[in-house]
Amino acid sequence: MLKVNEYFNGKVKSIAFQTDDGKATVGVITPGEYDFATVAPETMTITSGTMSVRLPDADWVEFAAGQSFDVPGDARFRVRLVAEVSYLCRYH
Repeated sequence: MLKVNEYFNGKVKSIAFQTDDGKATVGVITPGEYDFATVAPETMTITSGTMSVRLPDADWVEFAAGQSFDVPGDARFRVRLVAEVSYLCRYH
């Protein structure tokens, strides 16, 4: 069963689904700066565009299409975008 999620007044939208490896979401984020919170550890893969990411206790790092980064569970991280970005997020 697909579940549609919307955050930040519709500026971030995702669709949750189940894979053979567990839960995942695919989505699109519009330009801006956002603060996200995690519950479970996750791996986010950029599928199009470029995203600047500030993980806990780290500096800003830019990720482009095809690149991934890991976010610990029960954490906050920030993202900045100058254009729309799509992503795949897998939860561990």
